[in-house]
Amino acid sequence: MTTILLVDNEIELLDLIAQQLRNNNYNVVTATNGADALKLAFQTQPDLAVLDIMMPGLDGLTMCRRLRELTEIPIIMLTALSEEKVVVQALEDGADDYITKPFGGEEFVARIRASLRRARMTGRSRTPVIAIHNVIINLARRQVTVAGEVIELTPTEFNLLACLAKRQGEVVSHRTILYEVWGSEYVDQLEYLRIYVGHLRKKIEADPKSPRILMNQRGVGYYLAAS
Repeated sequence: MTTILLVDNEIELLDLIAQQLRNNNYNVVTATNGADALKLAFQTQPDLAVLDIMMPGLDGLTMCRRLRELTEIPIIMLTALSEEKVVVQALEDGADDYITKPFGGEEFVARIRASLRRARMTGRSRTPVIAIHNVIINLARRQVTVAGEVIELTPTEFNLLACLAKRQGEVVSHRTILYEVWGSEYVDQLEYLRIYVGHLRKKIEADPKSPRILMNQRGVGYYLAAS
């Protein structure tokens, strides 16, 4: 059965849309805050997540970014805000769609079905695993093994590796990597990127001076070799 994670601090709305989905034969898990939602995401590995943007503590945009580091499942944002910049930010953070409150139950279920259908057509996985030579990257578990042994990566090292792994075989520009891993204020800090690439190569390459996994295109960016 398809599992959907719903996150909203408006309990009445949460219960209402959860029941709407259950009536349509979906398995639904719910949370009223981002911290609990992330735990549920690890435990249940849902097929799709619906996140409210405006939540105390860990807001929906932050949670969207965290989830996108772990999984390629569809993410739909719920928002009472109509400002274009908020919607744009949500989409840039990895959301696939958004619904503005208030909304109808039939529209909501239709959006869910459409997002799940697109995910099936593109082959997106709830637990993507990338294998390159003897390196296996499990994005859902945030785990990397080399020749069967788990290696320890710092959060930033893993985020950098995940940024490239999700685009395996494609050259990712320096600015894009810096934006996604460190934030918009660091897009010109190429030295940060060079340092962390060096750290990663020491941990995943047999010969860091002659890399076969984490490759670079001079003056443009970095990429992970194809499987």
